[in-house]
Amino acid sequence: MPFANFKVPAGALTAEQKEQIITRTTDLYAEIFGDGARATTLVLVEEVADAGWGIGGGVLTLARIQGTPQE
Repeated sequence: MPFANFKVPAGALTAEQKEQIITRTTDLYAEIFGDGARATTLVLVEEVADAGWGIGGGVLTLARIQGTPQE
């Protein structure tokens, strides 16, 4: 069973954008593994709480990712 897990900042994506990620990822797996894989492809879009993750030792916030000035 193909599986993809996307972790995104909470509130960063609309329902339509999440649907697009799921649809496009499923299409990609079907293209790679054959259309029979479509029915068993699992795509998980997980929202991570703001400041609940980091990279390079620094805490990431939605504002930082979007390039919004922080207080």
